[in-house]
Amino acid sequence: MNGVIVIDKPAGWTSHDVVNRMRRILQQRSVGHLGTLDPLATGVLPLVTGSLTRLAQFYIASEKTYEGIIRFGFATNTYDADGEPLNELFPAGSHVGTAALGCLALDDLQKLAAGFHGLISQIPPPFSAKKIHGVPAYKLARKQKEVILKPVQVEIKEFVITAVEADRAHFRARVSSGTYMRSIAHEMGQRLGCGAHLESLRRTSVAEFDITQAHTLEAIEACSVLPLTGAHSAGEAGKMAMPENELCHSERVRVDASASRRIPTPASPVGDTVDVLDNASATETRTIQSFFIHPRQLLPLFPSVTADEATAARIRSGRPVNLPELSRARQVKVFANQNDLLAIATRVAGTLFHPKIVFPSD
Repeated sequence: MNGVIVIDKPAGWTSHDVVNRMRRILQQRSVGHLGTLDPLATGVLPLVTGSLTRLAQFYIASEKTYEGIIRFGFATNTYDADGEPLNELFPAGSHVGTAALGCLALDDLQKLAAGFHGLISQIPPPFSAKKIHGVPAYKLARKQKEVILKPVQVEIKEFVITAVEADRAHFRARVSSGTYMRSIAHEMGQRLGCGAHLESLRRTSVAEFDITQAHTLEAIEACSVLPLTGAHSAGEAGKMAMPENELCHSERVRVDASASRRIPTPASPVGDTVDVLDNASATETRTIQSFFIHPRQLLPLFPSVTADEATAARIRSGRPVNLPELSRARQVKVFANQNDLLAIATRVAGTLFHPKIVFPSD
């Protein structure tokens, strides 16, 4: 099955846990993700499956948006709520000023947040996937070895403190790829002198994918017991992701309301399950293909063109083609029909495009 599906990652799972679960659900090995989320975090985790895993190269620098809570009063070694406290509340010698616990001022925190806007130099957390001489930093940190990471340049396009409740500040952020919200929380605590850490984080979008398109693992698992009739292309999978008035009702199926299933609990990526009874009497159950994003919604900045049979044959054999209607585009999505993504082609010169990636059909 080739396609892109957006998961609402539960707290306590690593991104790799989610990938492994989807491999079992789809019964295929070729599954990857488009940007790691920390175990603490929830929200948008786009997965690519089948031949569309090759799309990952176009999402390396994707913009991301978050909502979360920063807790002030103490820092942790992981810079988030999963870590061990590094200092007591108001350690000796600290100067908390207006950020005294329980007296955090919204205006002060908004001004502090404004200081992070734009291009900044950020030191990643010691408990991160950044590598030191080929070894992930978190592996060294777990062994209590010294972790020295070099600052990296990231861009904070939006960072707004939206509310303050006692020692907690709610925020909304839009950042470049590679930005650690944990590091921002930690540095805010340092600047205030009272320490801080990221208490919760929810990713609300990655590139063109947002939380409204995300599905829980339970919902997908519940549909996975439905029989898959033959091979389905990404286009067929995405057909049900289009607006309601474009859906083909014949593609929906009903499930016996008395049928029970064993599905995974979000907090147990190793395979713990709970019994769930289907209740299909009130609504129709979607097929698993309906969870996939329609391929024409992918990479929206790339124009789309539908190739005729002769052009499609040339592209499948890796030969360049003329696409005069797209002479100003740098890269284009080429479809064999309305639904089947055939290739990503790059303009060589003028109207001549060369297929950079060709996607074999399911």
